[in-house]
Amino acid sequence: MLFSTAYAAGSAGAAPGSGDAFMMQMLLIGVLFLIFWMLVIRPNQKKMADHKAMVESGRRGDKVVTAGGLIGTVTKVMDDDEVQVEIAEKVRVNVVQSTLTHVYVKGEPAKDKKDTAKEAGKDTSKDEKKDD
Repeated sequence: MLFSTAYAAGSAGAAPGSGDAFMMQMLLIGVLFLIFWMLVIRPNQKKMADHKAMVESGRRGDKVVTAGGLIGTVTKVMDDDEVQVEIAEKVRVNVVQSTLTHVYVKGEPAKDKKDTAKEAGKDTSKDEKKDD
């Protein structure tokens, strides 16, 4: 008898403010999704876009690191989303472009000691002329 009474009490009509409670729950779910999107989804999308741009900017002569940890130099960019990487002298492997984890852009060549001496001589001669 106790259970039937409790069941009957629970089946009474809807509470007068139940529509407001439903809207508050939906608002809470929306706010939680917005926070999740701002903290997780958006930064991950930005990171993926930056990585894709970095990988696509790889060109011949760039130093790259593959997902397997191989470090080499790009010798050829192929059409089918592949690049040819030289990992040792006369040892070349074809690598899927999306497996590149980092692309080091080819820098300027190192200057010879003669070039630096000439530049230093030019700078000092200009200073000497100013002092006279």
